[in-house]
Amino acid sequence: MTASTMRRRPAKSRIAAVCAIAVAGTMLLTACGDQTDSGTKKSADKTTTKSAPLADLLPQAIKDKGVIKVGSDIAYPPVEFKDESGKTVGIDPDLGAALGKQLGVEFVFENGTFDTLLTGLRSKRYDLAMSAMTDTKDRQDGVDSETKKKVGEGVDFIDYFTAGVSIYTKKGDDKGIKTWSDLCGKKIVVQRGTVSHDLAKAENKKCGSKGKITIEPFDNDLEAQTRLRGGGADAGSSDFPVAAYAVKTSGGGKDFQLVGEQVEAAPYGIAVAKGNDELTKAIQAALDAIIKNGEYGKIIAKWGVEAGAVTEAKTNGGS
Repeated sequence: MTASTMRRRPAKSRIAAVCAIAVAGTMLLTACGDQTDSGTKKSADKTTTKSAPLADLLPQAIKDKGVIKVGSDIAYPPVEFKDESGKTVGIDPDLGAALGKQLGVEFVFENGTFDTLLTGLRSKRYDLAMSAMTDTKDRQDGVDSETKKKVGEGVDFIDYFTAGVSIYTKKGDDKGIKTWSDLCGKKIVVQRGTVSHDLAKAENKKCGSKGKITIEPFDNDLEAQTRLRGGGADAGSSDFPVAAYAVKTSGGGKDFQLVGEQVEAAPYGIAVAKGNDELTKAIQAALDAIIKNGEYGKIIAKWGVEAGAVTEAKTNGGS
């Protein structure tokens, strides 16, 4: 069982057990002192507040569980992915751990395909969705980005990073691709439901006599990279940190190259179901706290993506 799937006892139960032992020890040593349940709880609350200064901001149900369930597509390095040992690592898991310290809970990342994460959030399978998800007005409003039709309740976002979208090709074979318009008449691979997917569909409508773009979507970005690496497409597209990481690491840096400039710079957001204002405010406060204490900056620097760092936690900043 990996760290991402482990379930710990609720923090409340752990603290109560420790306090009970401490009380028992006191009684043995002093043979005096009336320890009531309310006194034990107050002691536990003080301990929690000291070790996790923002714990009281969380909804009681989450405090009782001691866990925040996070829906995430764990195949998007360096944002979230499995290392060689099967452990979930990356920018988002590191930030989740830092936020958890502030709130006194464990962030448990649960794997799901990207285009199902918001559905899982609305159905309460997850408490949060954190997966390099771009904060857009359509997602805030629960609107399909292509049809502009309402597909469900929207979500609120706490914005924690800024990233644009990049195109990459096989190294040394860019097929003359420098901009999105150069993709007309060519084939691109993308992850289904992403901004890259939306951009490719939007560009397709402009191609005219240059020929349509053949778009092949995949459940995750690693599958798209494999297709391009094998010669099954002319280009791929993903968020800049992901594309840059693939260029740097795939085949020891020999497989891919970035082409052109990144476009559509926008915030990544931690998604919370509408109406869950208490949790939204708690996450926002925790993010602000780790930005101010420097832990956020250390995590961003660790993964070499300082260019996308934010200086404060904002909500619903996407357009």
